[in-house]
Amino acid sequence: MIEFGQEVCGSLEAARRREWLETNGLGGFASSTIAGLNTRRYHGLLVAATRPPVGRAVLLSKFEEALVIDGERFELSANQYPGAIHPQGYQYLKRFRLDPFPVFTYEVAGIVIEKSVFMPHGENTTVVEYRLEVADFESAEKRDVFALCQFELRPLVAFRDYHGTTHENGALNSFVLTENNMATVRPYPDLPALYFAHEADDVETNGWWYRNFEYEVERERGLDYREDLFSPLVLKFDLSRRAGLAVIASTERREVGQAAEFRRQEIKRRRAMLAAAPVDDELVRTMTAAADQYIVARGNHKTIIAGYHWFSDWGRDTMIALAGLALTTGRAGAACDILLEFARHVDRGMLPNRFPDAGEEPEYNTVDATLWFFEAVRKLVEYTGNDRFVRDHLYEVLKEIIAWHERGTRYGIRVDSDGLLHSGEHGVQLTWMDARVDGRVITPRQGKPVEIQALWYNALCVMKGLARGFGDAASEKKYRRMAAQAKRSFNQAFWNDEAGCLYDVIDGEYRDGAIRPNQIFAISLEHSMLPRARARQVVAVVERDLLTPYGLRSLAPQSPDYCGHCVGDIPSRDGSYHQGTVWAWLMGPYVTAYLKAHGGTKKNRELMRGRLTGFSEFINDRGVGQIPEIFDGDAPHHPRGCIAQAWSVGELLRATVEDVCGLMPAKVIGASQGA
Repeated sequence: MIEFGQEVCGSLEAARRREWLETNGLGGFASSTIAGLNTRRYHGLLVAATRPPVGRAVLLSKFEEALVIDGERFELSANQYPGAIHPQGYQYLKRFRLDPFPVFTYEVAGIVIEKSVFMPHGENTTVVEYRLEVADFESAEKRDVFALCQFELRPLVAFRDYHGTTHENGALNSFVLTENNMATVRPYPDLPALYFAHEADDVETNGWWYRNFEYEVERERGLDYREDLFSPLVLKFDLSRRAGLAVIASTERREVGQAAEFRRQEIKRRRAMLAAAPVDDELVRTMTAAADQYIVARGNHKTIIAGYHWFSDWGRDTMIALAGLALTTGRAGAACDILLEFARHVDRGMLPNRFPDAGEEPEYNTVDATLWFFEAVRKLVEYTGNDRFVRDHLYEVLKEIIAWHERGTRYGIRVDSDGLLHSGEHGVQLTWMDARVDGRVITPRQGKPVEIQALWYNALCVMKGLARGFGDAASEKKYRRMAAQAKRSFNQAFWNDEAGCLYDVIDGEYRDGAIRPNQIFAISLEHSMLPRARARQVVAVVERDLLTPYGLRSLAPQSPDYCGHCVGDIPSRDGSYHQGTVWAWLMGPYVTAYLKAHGGTKKNRELMRGRLTGFSEFINDRGVGQIPEIFDGDAPHHPRGCIAQAWSVGELLRATVEDVCGLMPAKVIGASQGA
């Protein structure tokens, strides 16, 4: 349980910086700040995935909540308008906890209101429950107090794409269909209807526009930060008749009486998921809970959402995060399904880079996502021993990928005469350092990037092992020869003797000596081309120039291109994205590389556990149970980007389980099956 008391909850500045997240296994979510103040256009009580996991739309932005005691109104919500915060309901917030979903405790004139918000798995549905009690009174006096009370809920709807904002317009259909314990709205025909299941004593259906909500984080990001929201109705509850109430907002017709069962089932599901945590370790348990929020549906299959709030499923992120999110948590079936789903979309020997939000054809502008696919398959076999699944469903796909890379595929991706992998065309970004500003690639890495060679060698070694296991002698011989040539060429070409580490990119006679974290993969991957002495030198350079409490910087501070803060408008942020910004996911490869280079002794594992202390503290404070995408390169390393990122959580979980706790993969699956 993560908990904040009055010191945080009563401070608007502290409470608005802490964001909670609920997800539904479809790509949809609910999210806001613990103050109840929406600071992003992505915040909402029901952000539905209309074409799971994409097609996400903010249907229900929030509820305006008010307790009316003997005619006096106490507003519990908070909004930012130009020059003002109104109302200021956070002043009544005494406690927030994540247990297992967001629970808010307010105290108003001696009445305690506990609100909980959760999403049932597999539905575009949000359940909001309220429980009220009077402190320090006998039961008869409680009845007298509640006889004077009403509770009002005013939904504010947006009904728009989650990347945008909405403004007052004449196209909105304000009609509300009211039935027994159900109110239905459908402001626009191209989005689904929104059903409110309730037990209100009165429903008012006079609709009003509320104008000029401001989203401070979007203003800081240089984006449209003002929005108008429509309130189609007000639900009024007479508290003399009840001490608790619930409202279910959904794209499906539900009955309010289902709220308790939804809660029971969701708690049961989450407890079972936590029981699969392979070790009794606080960080592992917290990250196991976080991991559950990324594995979502893509049609009848599974995929991994790259990050909340605004990413869809990306090939690179999925393959990197898969071991941590699915395999360490005992979800081998989901891992198989994810690999099958991406294998279906392999085209010309390439894995998709991204599935667009609007459901268009996948994009294939990546060189490394495909190579991470091999490592994900290797991890599956390592954790499950299920090489038959690989032989029956993936082996031929993997062989075809290698063949395409040999003869050449999109964007100049091809095996060069030295056995290394060349990639890139002018103006195209193919590696994970993929930022562009006004058509200009910020970190052009055309040629032979260091991590691509590490991944290519690793892929060849994976294929050599699979071929041997499957009795494919000719292929085994071929992959062994290719791997040996790549290893020789790599050590001859990439070692920067002056700096005592690896070049970041080579292209013909060009050598990029920038100190970046990409070289860590030449050690952290299962099959490494570097001798131990060189591996230790690389780790030492990475520690000296790139290591922070929250991951590795993307560029050393002494570089003239270094940016210590990832802030400002889109060009400013994209320009600094890989120019010093700290990436949390890189802590996983660093921990693995350190222990490979220096040995996995108990002392070294404890040293690495100490390296993760910053994450443990962050999760229980600013992170509210999640790890963000990035942090500033300069101290105090403020969090930036997405508030919850799949590969940040996945790699932290994998490294903690495998490296810090020293739990072998086969034992992880065994432990989860036993649970």
